[in-house]
Amino acid sequence: MANFIANNSLVHALGKENMLFAFRAIITQKLRSFLTLLGIVAGVATVIAMVSFVAGFNEAITGAFSTFGTTLVQFQKFEQRFGGPPELIPEEQRRRRNLTLEDAAAIKRLAPLAAAVSPERYLGAASATTSVKNRQGAEANGPTIAGVVPDYLQANNSTLDDGRFFSETDVSHASHTCVIGYDVVKALFPGRDPVGQEVLLQGVPLHVIGVLEKKGSQMGGSADNFLLIPLSVFDEMFPEVKNGNGDTLHIATVPRDPALVHEMTDQEVAILRQHRGLRAHQANDFAIYTSEETLQTFQQVTGSIAIAMIFIAGIALLVGGVGIMNIMLVSVTERTREIGVRKALGATRKDIAAQFLVEAVTLTCCGGALGIAAGFAVAFLVRFTFDFPAAAPLWSVVLGFGISTAIGLGFGMWPALKAAKQDPIEALRYE
Repeated sequence: MANFIANNSLVHALGKENMLFAFRAIITQKLRSFLTLLGIVAGVATVIAMVSFVAGFNEAITGAFSTFGTTLVQFQKFEQRFGGPPELIPEEQRRRRNLTLEDAAAIKRLAPLAAAVSPERYLGAASATTSVKNRQGAEANGPTIAGVVPDYLQANNSTLDDGRFFSETDVSHASHTCVIGYDVVKALFPGRDPVGQEVLLQGVPLHVIGVLEKKGSQMGGSADNFLLIPLSVFDEMFPEVKNGNGDTLHIATVPRDPALVHEMTDQEVAILRQHRGLRAHQANDFAIYTSEETLQTFQQVTGSIAIAMIFIAGIALLVGGVGIMNIMLVSVTERTREIGVRKALGATRKDIAAQFLVEAVTLTCCGGALGIAAGFAVAFLVRFTFDFPAAAPLWSVVLGFGISTAIGLGFGMWPALKAAKQDPIEALRYE
């Protein structure tokens, strides 16, 4: 380290001698220096870890939404929720009329900007307990069960890996067919071609006609655990969904041109309002879900969490800064005679102030480096333990060093000025 400092031109510019003083002080008082730097280490590590988590969360969310298409516009009965029991749905939303297949047909007929209109019913939480088996008795792991129409693939940014999708004839004739996702294939037909096989849904045989292309995991869950059946078959098998008071129907749409997504949304809202007989002063009695707005909502939530965590990190950094100030004041007192000698040999106030200020900045930069390393370690640990894409961007390293340098300058200023103001005669007499 000493050779590095002696040979580095930048270090020369900052004051080689002052940095050597700082490193000697750290080495001489290892335990005191370590305890003093704990606050800086904790604060910078928290900032780096939080930046990593927020960046990773935003990456995961963006990836999850991109699998369903960024131009998806979906109409549903209830506003989008993030967990919580159905009892928490506001009464105003509970009183809304269900969306109907006629609503979807009106959009498809009257919205020229829409490329696909896909009415979809989902079994919801009951999917987890619904029996999905093959003829040999192997059971799938609670796939999401949905009744769909031919427009499903285009509206949900999905493609087929094998076989074919439902035709209008499959829906109108309620053919007992199904299209399955990769997870269902893996559970029911490992090592076999699933197309042409049979799946037993609640004991009802369904002929497998296609397999969805694999999408991978999203936010720790799978996007491939699906069992799709024609909407007409779904209504036959699960009439309680159609006739219930829950979110009975989703209408997913996508525009012909991605640039026209907002115009298409306005057009479809106007069609729905007219078809449902809403007057000008009445609010929409349906919810509008868009990938873009939901993504923005997620990013606002993560931004708020990051601000709260950075505030907590700021408290740790403040405590660390006070510790730096304290140790530097002690150092000024302990080295009063040394200050007197330097002044007697011609050192100016500026030289003395620079000496102690560089020492303070060196201390905090050491703490910052340790904090950055700790933050990176936490991010990598989370990434490999939980398969979460936490990753600190390069600018967060610059931010970590910037924060630690600023704390050194801010909290080291007073001790430096105190040392600079020492009277050389009084300092030489100090015992």
